[in-house]
Amino acid sequence: MLRIGVIGFGGRIRSMIVLLRAFKEDFKVVAVADPRTEEVKAELEEDKHTDARLYADADEMLEREKLDGAMIGTRCSLHARMGAKVLRRHIPLFLEKPIATNMEDLRALAEAGRKARSQTVVSFPLRVTPLVQCAKEIIGSGKLGTVEHVQAWNNVPYGACYFQYWYRDENETGGLFLQKATHDFDYINYLVGIEPRWISAVKSKRIFKGDKPAGLYCRDCADLEKCPDGPYQAFFSRADAKEVDRESGSQCCYARDTGNEDSGSALIEYETGMHAAYSQNFFARKAAGARGARLFGYKGTLEFDWYTDELKVFMHHTPRVETYKFNSAAMPHGGGDTVLLKSFLDVMQGRAASVSPLEAGLLSVLMCLKAKESAQTRTFQQVDMKELETKSGAPAKNQKAKGGVKAKKT
Repeated sequence: MLRIGVIGFGGRIRSMIVLLRAFKEDFKVVAVADPRTEEVKAELEEDKHTDARLYADADEMLEREKLDGAMIGTRCSLHARMGAKVLRRHIPLFLEKPIATNMEDLRALAEAGRKARSQTVVSFPLRVTPLVQCAKEIIGSGKLGTVEHVQAWNNVPYGACYFQYWYRDENETGGLFLQKATHDFDYINYLVGIEPRWISAVKSKRIFKGDKPAGLYCRDCADLEKCPDGPYQAFFSRADAKEVDRESGSQCCYARDTGNEDSGSALIEYETGMHAAYSQNFFARKAAGARGARLFGYKGTLEFDWYTDELKVFMHHTPRVETYKFNSAAMPHGGGDTVLLKSFLDVMQGRAASVSPLEAGLLSVLMCLKAKESAQTRTFQQVDMKELETKSGAPAKNQKAKGGVKAKKT
């Protein structure tokens, strides 16, 4: 039986553990470290993990328990520090993204990963979805020629959550490049198969700002029924709720204390000289939601989008368009979550290497941090993994898979 420990029993990890049961593998959640003791105890009982031991401290759990694997589901600012604790004990790790929110924690995690005898599965579901795997296959076939330009986008139709809930605190999130672009940078890197070298970025906060009082909750607002982003309009006009939730725990996204930019863009130059253009937006709504990319070669262009669940190949020298339709939209994260969990099971049992290794997460966070610095300083930033090397000069690389590539709530 596989013995799994959890650090931070948030909504995301909780749902992943429920999904893990679908594999019918012999595993058990034997311990959970989370300071929300009473709340977590009730959740564990609800999920039928009645034998799991509760700890308020992660170090105590890791010292006392003999684990075959550990899953990190804390809020973002603790991912790296908790992940490093696990890797220093050589325990297979499932690590939520972003795997770090600052350079100091990223370097410490890289060092722990370099020395670890265990592997990590980073929670990058997009790279292992049927859409991206199909794109990887087509690119690898040479049908497009060499990919020489990438355009990618993420127009988030549920973006208000980054301004109405705990995500509004930039001390926790590190900003929205780290929250969203970390996925997109990773799948672009995975598809083109070459190293990024330079990045420049801009970000804006044009919508989710205002002069409402700091700390204001929607339920206490005089504009409850008029606000287009409040719980009343979620029911009345947007059809996003079955009833009016007047006791909603959401906070005002037009208050003085909202953090995070509400749009951002980045240009990435790769080692061959080709570049990618990426843009993300957090005030798109409804059918305006989109997430995908176009990859251009001399022979053809490939386009996919998770919202349409479709991939197209446009041939440049023949009058032909190939269309691939998928049925993955109803699957968790477009089918990526199940692949990640299968990989975690394989890693724990020594059956295969991680499909989403630590190195991919380190590179993606480094790119996000450099994009954030670029936007703040109006400068191009070099992307160099040597920045994550230790003082002794040993490279902070580990676990590159062959062929591959308070608790957080979703």
